[in-house]
Amino acid sequence: MVDVSGHLGIALIALAPAWLLVDRESALLFVALGLPFGMLPDVDLYLRASLQTVQHHGVTHTLLFVGIASVVLGPCLGRTLLPRLAASDSLSRTADALDAPATFAGLAVLVAAASHLVGDILSAPDISQPIEPFWPVFEQSLGLDLVYYDSNPVNFGLLAAGVLLNVGLWWWQR
Repeated sequence: MVDVSGHLGIALIALAPAWLLVDRESALLFVALGLPFGMLPDVDLYLRASLQTVQHHGVTHTLLFVGIASVVLGPCLGRTLLPRLAASDSLSRTADALDAPATFAGLAVLVAAASHLVGDILSAPDISQPIEPFWPVFEQSLGLDLVYYDSNPVNFGLLAAGVLLNVGLWWWQR
């Protein structure tokens, strides 16, 4: 598991293809909306404070959880947050482009949260429990042990790469 900066960097990298698929304002909205959900699977760290049966790298670190969360959060964000953001002057064209705001928001959540699982797969076995991302279909832990959790060059490198990629694509779309 990479740390917070690494997870946010991986989320930025995973969200970046939006710049190639939609207009500039919609891509900005997609990346900004999805980015916080790059940390969604770590909600188990807060849940285990009140529920002792919850373990880190458990059910919240599965594609099942990520999929359900995106289906639940997509309509919530699509009906509440997106219309307000798209109504602002800088995002006025985006309001017309969002024919399916729940799908747009749900996809942003799905991409960012799934990227978290990728980050944990890259580094989970070193000091933490490996994850089972395909549970309950495939109950096999998955971890590549490519990076160490406390590696500042890797974590800040991922964050820098994500920021530079998005800024570069934003600039390219001008």
